[in-house]
This record gives sequence, C-alpha cells and structure tokens, in this order.
Amino acid sequence: MQMAMARSSSGLAYPERFYAAASYAGFHGSHNSTTTVSSKFQNDTALLLYALYQQATIGPCNVPRPSSWKAVEQSKWKSWQGLGNMASTEAMRLFVKILEEDDPSWYSRASNSISESVTDTQVNHYSDEHVIENGNSFPDTKTISTENGTLVETQDKDVVSEDVGTVAVYDQWITPPITGQPPKARYEHGAAIVQDKMYIYGGNHNGRYLNDLHVLDLRSWSWYKVNFKAENEPQEGQSPAKLTPCAGHSLIPWENKLLSIAGHTKDPSETMQVKVFDLQSCTWSTLKTYGKAPISRGGQSVTLVGTSLVIFGGQDAKRSLLNDLHILDLETMTWDEIDAIGVSPSPRSDHAAAVHAERYLLIFGGGSHATCFNDLHVLDLQTMEWTRPTQQGEIPTPRAGHAGVTVGENWFIVGGGDNKTGVSETVVLNMSTLGWSVVTSVQGRVPLASEGLSLVLSSYNGEDILVSFGGYNGHYSNEVNVLKPSHKSTLESKIAETPVPDSVSAIHNFTNPTRDVDSEFEGGHEGKIREIVMDNIDQGSTTLNSMQKSRGEGTSEHLLATLKAEREELNSSLSKEKLQTLHLKQELTDAETRNTDLYKELQSVRGQLAADQSRCFKLEVDVAELRQKLQNMEALQKELELLQRQKAASEHALNANHRQGSGGVWGWLAGTPGSGNQKEDDA
Repeated sequence: MQMAMARSSSGLAYPERFYAAASYAGFHGSHNSTTTVSSKFQNDTALLLYALYQQATIGPCNVPRPSSWKAVEQSKWKSWQGLGNMASTEAMRLFVKILEEDDPSWYSRASNSISESVTDTQVNHYSDEHVIENGNSFPDTKTISTENGTLVETQDKDVVSEDVGTVAVYDQWITPPITGQPPKARYEHGAAIVQDKMYIYGGNHNGRYLNDLHVLDLRSWSWYKVNFKAENEPQEGQSPAKLTPCAGHSLIPWENKLLSIAGHTKDPSETMQVKVFDLQSCTWSTLKTYGKAPISRGGQSVTLVGTSLVIFGGQDAKRSLLNDLHILDLETMTWDEIDAIGVSPSPRSDHAAAVHAERYLLIFGGGSHATCFNDLHVLDLQTMEWTRPTQQGEIPTPRAGHAGVTVGENWFIVGGGDNKTGVSETVVLNMSTLGWSVVTSVQGRVPLASEGLSLVLSSYNGEDILVSFGGYNGHYSNEVNVLKPSHKSTLESKIAETPVPDSVSAIHNFTNPTRDVDSEFEGGHEGKIREIVMDNIDQGSTTLNSMQKSRGEGTSEHLLATLKAEREELNSSLSKEKLQTLHLKQELTDAETRNTDLYKELQSVRGQLAADQSRCFKLEVDVAELRQKLQNMEALQKELELLQRQKAASEHALNANHRQGSGGVWGWLAGTPGSGNQKEDDA
C-alpha cells in the first residue's frame, strides 16, 4: 500500500495516472514500444510492465501461445498469461507502483511537461506488493514561498514547532526541537518505548529494507544510533541472529528487551521468526520457540496481552492476505494456533489492534489487494469468539497503514490512507462505549497524514504524550511529532455529546465486570442487532457518576467496594488458573521431553535389535555351510575307509600270489637253494 499524488484539477487520478505512467515508460501503442521499454528497464521489469499494461488495456490473455522459436514473444506471453484474471484497475495500480519502485522520480519528471496549473492532493493507492514496496518520491506539498530568489519551506499551520514542556494546549500536534543525527527517513518500521527512550528499528526506504537501530531520548530530545552485534554465545533458548533487514515487523518491549516479530525480508524464511535485542549487552539473538510457528509474514498486528503475544493477519511472502490467529506464550515460548468461533475479520494487513481490560482484542481497519476497511472486530480472549459490534459517534473513514496506541480506555488512531485520500484526522475510540470522536486534524501533506508511521505512548513532566515518527505520503519522513491528549476530560465529554441509542448506551454490568452485556433491539427492517458493550471497572467513572446521582454516594461507594472485592476475587481466580495452566504446560513439556527420550531409546533398542538379527542371520548361514561341509566330510571319510579296505584286500591277495609263485617245479628243477631251505623251514 502506498501514498501517491494525484492532481485533482488535471484529472491525474486513475486511469489518467496510469496512462501518464505508461507513456513515460515508453508504451505509446506503437510497434517500437517494447524496444523503448526494454532499453529503460531490466528484462524482468520490462516483461512485468508489459504484462500489466496488456492486462490493464486489453484484459486477460486470450491470444494463442507463440511459437517456441520466438523466445521474446513467448516470454511476453507467459508474463501476461501469469496475471490470470487480475482486474484492470489493480493492473493499473501495480504498473504505476512498479514504475515508482524502479524510477521514484518519474512523476516529477513527467509533471515538468505538463504546463497546466494544478493543485496537488493526497491519494492513497493500496497495493498488495509489500515485499518489494518502495513508494513514490513526489515533491512535497508543503507551502513554498519565494524570498530574495530562494525557496523557503513553511510549516503547515496545524503542526506547531514548540518545546514539549511549554505546551499548555492539549490535543494538538507539535514538532519538538530535537538534537543529534536523526535516522534515515523511512516507513513500516518498528517503534517501542523503554524507560523514556523511543527505539526505532528497521523499515523501508526507497524500496530497501533497513536493519539499523536508533534511540530518541525523550528527556533530552536527542537522537543517537545503537551499535549492536550478533551474540556469539547466546543464552539458553536462543541462537545467534542473522540480522536481516526487514519492514512491516512489530517491535514489542519485554523484560528490558526488545522483541522483533515477523516482517518482510528479501529472502523470507518459511516460519515466523522472533528476534530479541538485549538492551544491556546490545546484542541480537533469535528466540527458540516450540509448537507450530506461523508462516512468515509482514503487516500483521502483534498485541501484548499479559505474558502472551497475540498475532493476527498480515500478508505472506506470496502476497496472500491472512486472517489467522496465533498466540505465543512468552513464559514457555510455545506457539498456539487459535481456531476462534464466530465470524472472523476478512483477510487483511496494515490494520491496527489493541487490547481492552486484558480480555478483549480489538481489530480496526486495514486493507486488502483492492480496498480498505473501517470495520471494528472484537475477540473475547476468554471464550475465543469473534463479534462485530456497532460503532458509535463519528466513525472513521476506511484506512490502512495507520498506527494506534491506547491511553486508559481510549484508543488513539493516527495516519493511514485509502484509495482516494490520505487521512489527516487523529481519532479516538472509547473502548467501553465504542464511541468515536475526532481529536484534531492537520492540513497539507505532513507525516501525520502518512501511512506506515509509528505511534508510541510515553510521558513527559508527569503527563501522557503520544509520539509519532516517520511515515510515507509521497516522500519518506524522519520527523517526530508529539501530542498531549486530554483523554481524562475533553475526550470523554466529546464522546458524551455524541447521541447514542438507548439500547447501546454506556451500560456497564456491575455484577460481573468481566462479562459482556448483550442487548438486542428491534430496528424496523434491520431486525435484531446484537450489541456488545464492554465494561472496564477501573475506568468506568462516567457510569459511576450517573449512579451517584440516582442512588446517592453511599450506594455508589458500597457498589464500588463490592466491585473491587469481586474484581480481586476474579483476579485471584485468574491468577490460579494461569498458575495451573503454567503447571500443566510445564508438565506437558516434561512429558514431551520424556516421550522424546523414550522414543530415542526405543529407536536405539530397535537399531541394536536389527543389528543382532543381522548377526544371527549370518551365523545361521555359517552354521548351515558348516553342516554341509561336515556331511561332505563324512561321505569322504566313508569313501576313504572303503578305499583303504579295498587297498588292504588287494595287497593281501598280491602277497598271497607272490608266495605261491616263488616255489614249485621250476624252482626245484633249477635247484634253487632257497626252495629247499624253505621247505625245511616249513617242515
């Protein structure tokens, strides 16, 4: 979403503004238009501009796919085809937006060729491309006068340069005198107050994400930059942080630390990251969380409720709008995804959120890809039920990119814009009566009428002050503005002057200060409208005054004492429930740890068993082979014995034949001496 300049008298609103941008980029409708565009921009930018121009002027791509050998034509066709059924108006706005990111000064250059006298007015163009968002750098519309041949800028009449401590007028923005080197101009940054110091971290400047950290000392009103480093040896539950530049994140103070949650980055992670800055050691680290973390995003709302962070909506890295709800318990660092009942707000980003009475989460405004909202939604954090109560008083116009802060039961909203005008009013919502009123208004293009600015609550000389910083409204700002609210008197009287229907007048349930009062009434053809009026006993002074008039001070004091007693009892019960919940979460964590250890042990035993089974199988194979060898040896042994017997028999027979053949007739005839002797021996 971006603030842009339109020319009311010259008609340079859409679609004229788009055609002026297209002409500047080189789309003249001639055959050489593509060549002119390609020479001005990189290939990917030129292809995207071509596709958006075709989508805006012709509509969705219905032409046949070019031949594969025509590489350039095929790339142009794919780029156009990829836009699908995108609306013509959205294509026009995206075309202008991408041109502004690539050439921020195109408008001022193009406007030099326009001789017509025009009056600049603020127009907010909401776009869905937060990841590469840049914004326009059009000339400032502050009054410029000529003195002695030089240009002199003059302040807008509604923002007064004055010392904060000397301001006696409430509900008026002032610009305090500040020393030191201010941060670079930016928007979509994070801001937080810790001990009278306003910390500014990250943001977007000229389409580039930042990761610097600056501090404004609200006592001396001086700027200084914090030199930080990534923690080499982080504490338990933390890991060294790679400090990636980001924008659209949330900065939350917590236990003398700063938590940076989510945000758009050049290379987004899959899940939401929580980084912590230690104010003492000036080191960044990444918190280790448990449970299913939400997907990464930017433009979400992060609200601190007790010891938990409630995250709603935003836009992911794929430019998809979200309306999911998650809670991070800061004591156990455990994520929970909440499936609330009732009708939840539509997907959106750049909305504002606040908590009332530590129970009710309020969501106001925000934007989608094509429109901005001014609806108000309430989530009961005990029953986890969404409702959409009827707003009273001067209901603000639709807006996105605004900032809000609560002071007691009053919720102040500053800045933002929609598709037609920038928002110049500072408004306030009484969260008990749901009645809106206007605090003040500014004129001209000042940072207070910007989007992406920050707003924090601090104190000065014992009084509450609202401090705004930065923003974008055609140029980036690093200006600081301060307002002293008169919420304790003036604003309540303003709200009281607004007529409220009897059925939704400031009804406070004094028998149970923590539950809602549901009142239904018949309204002609409107049927039954369910009104939810939330009470806050600590700040219900208006209702108590009315009861004092009707019942007397004695009764009121008795009622107040009863309410305080009931409140203490409820707080005690709530504390017990929180303690029991904490114990249960701890037991669950221990059980999960034991389960993890047992699972690891089981896996180890399974591994050992598998190894033993493998060894057993090998042994069985070896035994079978040995048995086979043994059987073979037994057969060989039998064959050997048989051969030995055969050999012995053969030798015996041979010996016998030899003895017989050695005597006889031939021996006698020959007169062999041995034969006679043999016979003698035989005899």
